[in-house]
Amino acid sequence: MKKIVIVGCGNVGMSYAYAMVVNGVAIDELVLIDINKEKAEGEASDLSHAMSYAPKNFKVFAGDYSDCADATIVCICAGRNQNVGETRTDLINKNKDVFQSVVSEVGKSGFNGIYLVATNPLDIMTDITFRLSGFPSSRVIGSGTTLDSARLRYLVGQKLNISPKSIHGYVIGEHGDSEFIPWNNVMIGLEKAEKFLTKEQMSEIQNEVCSSAYNIIKKKGNTSYGIGMSLLKITNAILDNQNAIISVSAYNKVNDCYFSIPSIVNKSGVSRTLYITLTPEDEKYLLKSIQKIKSDKQNLL
Repeated sequence: MKKIVIVGCGNVGMSYAYAMVVNGVAIDELVLIDINKEKAEGEASDLSHAMSYAPKNFKVFAGDYSDCADATIVCICAGRNQNVGETRTDLINKNKDVFQSVVSEVGKSGFNGIYLVATNPLDIMTDITFRLSGFPSSRVIGSGTTLDSARLRYLVGQKLNISPKSIHGYVIGEHGDSEFIPWNNVMIGLEKAEKFLTKEQMSEIQNEVCSSAYNIIKKKGNTSYGIGMSLLKITNAILDNQNAIISVSAYNKVNDCYFSIPSIVNKSGVSRTLYITLTPEDEKYLLKSIQKIKSDKQNLL
């Protein structure tokens, strides 16, 4: 039996849940846990009523931490949302205590699956989950720059009137202000994106990718649909043992921290991270991003 547990029934958690319903994810049960039990119950009922028109039927219900015992994936979406004017880093101390409680309760259930983290600041919260859980790093994954990479592909596609599915590239580093695009590795079909885009256009896309969340939060209060689909992408890679290359937040032993780099994701979690050939300038950007994460982590400790 395949079961997914979502901890935190806010905008992100429910967009993820709805994406699974609409796309007919290959599970048997979806469990919703929230500090507000009635909220979880209401969301479970609402999603269940959509099953008559969904591609695949599975059971959706509000549960508790004991339901994590036999779960395939526990996705943590709980925590304070990012408000207008706040950076993801501003949320560290606000969400640390939440995670200490959540990971402790999940652990008590005997959970032995894969943690998928979606709460900001993403890389730090994934690291906290790794250290609190005692799990192998391969089974603690952050959504990382999966969404940022989708934004990159969309924006390049918009510029050139090409399907984003034919754009191949990744945003790497921190899921935050220091993330960047290694343009040398962005491909349009079999050609480098640099052949089609001016330096000014690439700079515009970099800025828009980094500012997208701030702009969306300013206009609608939160980001939800993009991250919901990004979590679905990672989930399908795990459930279907796809060996898919996704820019998740994964543990790097050399730097002793989590950051996003293209990684192979399958039923075991992160099978391995991939080596990317970077220009000297991009190597500096990545180092700067890693240093930012390590600094935030040190301040937390």
